[in-house]
Amino acid sequence: MALLTTFFAFLYHLPRVYQWLLKPYYVASLAMSVAFLVVRKTPGICEHLSSQREDGNSCDFDWREVEILMFLSAIVMMKNRRAITVEQHVGNLFLFSKVANVILFFRLDIRMGLLYLTLCIVFLMTCKPPLYMGPEYIKYFSDKTIDEELEKDSRVTWIVEFFANWSPECQSFASVFADLSLKYNCAGLKFGKLDIGRYGEVQGEHLSPLQAAPHSGALPGGEGGLQAASD
Repeated sequence: MALLTTFFAFLYHLPRVYQWLLKPYYVASLAMSVAFLVVRKTPGICEHLSSQREDGNSCDFDWREVEILMFLSAIVMMKNRRAITVEQHVGNLFLFSKVANVILFFRLDIRMGLLYLTLCIVFLMTCKPPLYMGPEYIKYFSDKTIDEELEKDSRVTWIVEFFANWSPECQSFASVFADLSLKYNCAGLKFGKLDIGRYGEVQGEHLSPLQAAPHSGALPGGEGGLQAASD
């Protein structure tokens, strides 16, 4: 049943998955994730690779490579059980695919392993996941405007996300928070965001240490109708 649910959820989000995969970040991630598969299966290249297969066929996976790929699949399934968004599912798949590629390339040839690891480091340092740029009903606060806006009308309840652009969790949650704002924004319920990367001192005024921790989903009541959520 769980497999069917996952399958139908994937089909439901398939158009969005296609849109993400067409972005340069995901195109490059996809290419790096299937690099070993391409090398192992491409005629003209695979014949020159080593293999532990009994039949000597170097253009197919040997038993150890199959074990590594099966272990990767199990890890991805375990990690995706806690994933909330499709971006997190796809991100976990790409991340552990790259880890498996590093292991497979080093096992195949240390020179290929070093080359692939270097590409991964360069990619990590130069490429970031694309930020959410879709529709939303969200007000962005600064350190000077948040208190004034929250105290303006006590009848309004605010759900405020304290986020950081460098955080993968915040980037993944951006589309979820935007969707919530589109569905539930009204006169008595407003959505806001504050960048703690720029206004970190404000975080301590509105969040306890527990609520400020990564992945915190606490929504405590506060002055001025504040409801705080922190990634």
